[in-house]
Amino acid sequence: MQKPSLRFKEGVKVPRRSPGFPGLARHREAIGNARGMVLVLTLSVMAIITAMVVEFSYGVYISNQALYNFQSAQRLSLMAKSGVRLAARTLSENAQQYPYTYPGASEVSHQGFFKDSPGVVTLRIEDENSKFNVNSLLYPNGILNEEAFHQFVGLLGALGLNPSIAGRVVDWIDPDQEPRLPDSEKASKDLSLDSLDEMLLIPGLDRAVYEKLLPYITIYGNGMININGAEVPVLISLSDAINKEMAERILNFRKVAPFEKAEEIVKVAGFEVIGQSLMGRITVKGDAFRVIATAGEDDWKRIIETVLTLSEGQATIRYWKEF
Repeated sequence: MQKPSLRFKEGVKVPRRSPGFPGLARHREAIGNARGMVLVLTLSVMAIITAMVVEFSYGVYISNQALYNFQSAQRLSLMAKSGVRLAARTLSENAQQYPYTYPGASEVSHQGFFKDSPGVVTLRIEDENSKFNVNSLLYPNGILNEEAFHQFVGLLGALGLNPSIAGRVVDWIDPDQEPRLPDSEKASKDLSLDSLDEMLLIPGLDRAVYEKLLPYITIYGNGMININGAEVPVLISLSDAINKEMAERILNFRKVAPFEKAEEIVKVAGFEVIGQSLMGRITVKGDAFRVIATAGEDDWKRIIETVLTLSEGQATIRYWKEF
């Protein structure tokens, strides 16, 4: 039996079937929003993790750099200390071997304190007896040392500085309260200098004066001037009869051969008579030395400044500064 066929009438429209369940579009939109939220969360988490990794790496770098800096500083500090020990041993040996100290200042460099280290240590040694001892302006009992005072005035004159500075320095360290100048006892210490930097506190002494004086003054040594190391201004200060030309004769004489005895100064032309008057105020050997040890490696540097005094060939530290 033949099955009946489905026939449509012409002109009759058949409605199209719905493409899906009701609300499917809204469902798909919600899925899209959820995926966008996951992407945002993922990117946020990745950003946080990246920031943590960067911060951790930076912290590790800083820690390693700090450790390296500390190790470098320690290594250079040890090198500088080794330089000071070398200077102390050399000074002690020279004191026992030679009756004189020459020159007044010297500088040497040395490499190889540590194996495979490129670091270099530079040593500068200065004879403090080649300078004028400011504390010698007073005797131990606090009484003014007229001879030293006159010498200090001579040093100031040789440097082109105001002689009244001598009175200001005396008032700063003497125990009395009688001012030599109207303001020279203002807030005075009334004790010997413990450091040359104290001179910056003295009324009427500015940094320009201080820096001009600094190479020629000290607070160490026995107060006698080593003619094997003293510079022209210090030599001029020894006597009103000594001018710049005569002081330079001493420098030229000791370049040929150091003075082995103070009495040998009379061998210098023009000092046949003057030299005799200097006995007891000059020497040919130092007993206090400033040592500046500078250890350098690449861009790093460590400096130790110390003062050593010698007694019976043994070096004793009187001052120490490391920076």
